[in-house]
Amino acid sequence: MVASVYKLYAMSVRGLGVAVASGREKAYAYLKDTVLTDPAMQGAFLSEQELADRIGVSRTPIREALLMLAAEDLVELVPKRGARVAPLTGREVRELMELRGMAERYAAERLVAADRVPLEELRALLERQRALTGAEETHEFIAVDHRFHASLVSAVGNTLLDRHYDGLRSRQVRAGVVAVFNRQGRQQAVLDEHEAIVDALAAGDAQAACAAIDHHLESTLKVLLDG
Repeated sequence: MVASVYKLYAMSVRGLGVAVASGREKAYAYLKDTVLTDPAMQGAFLSEQELADRIGVSRTPIREALLMLAAEDLVELVPKRGARVAPLTGREVRELMELRGMAERYAAERLVAADRVPLEELRALLERQRALTGAEETHEFIAVDHRFHASLVSAVGNTLLDRHYDGLRSRQVRAGVVAVFNRQGRQQAVLDEHEAIVDALAAGDAQAACAAIDHHLESTLKVLLDG
């Protein structure tokens, strides 16, 4: 099952034209985008050998990738026990939503003022999400969810803001996947909340767009904290 997931992941990477240049980068990408976003793996210890067998690399690239993830506080290195997937804490989730809110509200205000809202792209991503409501499509649904929000921020044209926001991606995807698994009907709620954001932006109402963004983030936060 996991091997097939990795095969699909590798195919999608190749389809995007992304070259995985080394075993370490392959291991890092797989761990960050597949293992760390699996709700069943939150708080679990990882087997270097099992991961090496799944990905088709030696244990050395696995160790190097785990060190990189530990530097990002995404895994914990526990003496004599190995690497553990660091679960999202309540404080971390609150801080994540706070930072996202700052970036996304700023983007909405700037884009409405400049009449540069990427409405066509946002609507296309929303329609893509509508087609991904099956349980087996949760990870792709959340990947598109991230692209929806990142497209809004990216449209501002501030490279440093893009870099800052992209740094939140792994935690954002993890939080989104966990929220969908924690609450039945959360996918439909996300679609409704995204539609409210797009409608406000299309109307040129920055205040309403910011309120819709806040509601969306607060709803996700509540689901995550309620467990």
